[in-house]
Amino acid sequence: MFKNIRFKRISIKKSSLKSFGFFLLFSSLIWFFVQISKEYTQVIDIPVSYENVPLDKTLSKERPDNLQLRIQDKGFAIWYYQIFKPRVELDLGKATEEDGELVYNFEANREVLEEQVNINFEKARFIQESLSVEFQPKKNKWVNVTPRIDLSYAVGYSAGEPVSLQPDSVQVSGPENIIDTLQNLNTVYLKINNINTNVSGRVKIDTTNLGMLSFYNTEVTYSQEVEKFTEGSVKVPVEILNKPEDTNIAIFPKEVLVYYQVNLKQYEMVKAENFRVVCDFNDIDDGDDFIIARITEAPLMVRNLRLNERKIQFVIKR
Repeated sequence: MFKNIRFKRISIKKSSLKSFGFFLLFSSLIWFFVQISKEYTQVIDIPVSYENVPLDKTLSKERPDNLQLRIQDKGFAIWYYQIFKPRVELDLGKATEEDGELVYNFEANREVLEEQVNINFEKARFIQESLSVEFQPKKNKWVNVTPRIDLSYAVGYSAGEPVSLQPDSVQVSGPENIIDTLQNLNTVYLKINNINTNVSGRVKIDTTNLGMLSFYNTEVTYSQEVEKFTEGSVKVPVEILNKPEDTNIAIFPKEVLVYYQVNLKQYEMVKAENFRVVCDFNDIDDGDDFIIARITEAPLMVRNLRLNERKIQFVIKR
């Protein structure tokens, strides 16, 4: 019975579809802009990091990673901050210490925070008035610093005193079990050649493998006075120590030359009587025909001492 019924095809013109799509898109945009132009109140999470942690404290691992900020503003402003979240860096050097916690007050640091998040706080507020972070105290200790500075002088120059550091010790903080075993620190290695004048500068402390410690100072100043030096010599008699009373011993030579270096300004102050060269009778073994001489006394101002003859020949007369 339905064989003779024919359905009429409904035709929709392409131009009508385009017009419909255009007006749908246009109305959607109008609706979107109307919505984001309205004022809303929204709470958003702001990532937070911490800086300037006091060197004598370790922050607890359980600390806030975000701050909640309530914003009352146009929809597009809220939408922007949800997409491009600002990051807040809290300067814990400005926090107060209360009952084992570092307390950072937002109102007291309002200007810094406004600049970081670029929000007028007339339209936004942190839900909390302050942020508290638990901490554990570190142990502090002053540790001596040793210079690893290799100085090579030009010919005729040297130094009467070793390299000095200022300061010669630094304050370090960290876990008690590590601090208690730390006895000394070194500077990084420094090499200076052909020195003919006073030297000074700054050098870093070697903190290799000490990342778990906090250093109140990571650099020290080094200095050394360099002076013109000259070489001199004096003739000094050789003494025999621990010689038995009933033993006669003849030695050759009876005197030796002691060579030394001294500051040119102090050259005239060095006298032979300021030196002592000795041989110890107890060092003689059966069959020996010589004994070793050594310098036991010398002025503090001289350096690089040596003898022209260390082996002293001897003959024992019974």
